[in-house]
Amino acid sequence: MTVADLPDLKAIMQDAATMVAYEGPFDDTEVQQWLDKAIEQYKAHGHWLWAVVERRSSQTIGQCGITWQQVNDQLVLEVGYLFNRAFWHQGFATEAARACLDWAFGQLGAEEVFAIVRDTNVASMNVAIRLGMTIRTRFVKHFRGIDMPHFAFAITRQNASQWCGRGLGADLKH
Repeated sequence: MTVADLPDLKAIMQDAATMVAYEGPFDDTEVQQWLDKAIEQYKAHGHWLWAVVERRSSQTIGQCGITWQQVNDQLVLEVGYLFNRAFWHQGFATEAARACLDWAFGQLGAEEVFAIVRDTNVASMNVAIRLGMTIRTRFVKHFRGIDMPHFAFAITRQNASQWCGRGLGADLKH
């Protein structure tokens, strides 16, 4: 993502329904901090959440990527995804997450990738399940002053080969 993606990022992150798993929408400062973190992580690690751009319209419709996250006492690679509500239930999250998993296994040499999902976020759990992930543990994250129970889904490189090569019409931009 770049500074040019800020309006599309605000449309996603300032929507109450989209951000229910984060305990509500982000204000302008929080969205800017999110984008700043993305740019910082690109420089430090070469990856984080990338913009997902619909091919047909060239619109940024979401974000998806590989990040480093803490699960209990373990630092893990995680595929994260967050989309504009207008593009939910069309397969874009699954498609983008598959591309990110392929990248993590192929480019980073990852042996295992996680998806960390709030325990109330059934739609995101379903994406993880469609990716062939299974629950490894349940844990609590502290975010925005709240203890939030989460599930850590994961898939190994060995089990991930079944989904390679499918696409619906969106590209990752970094």
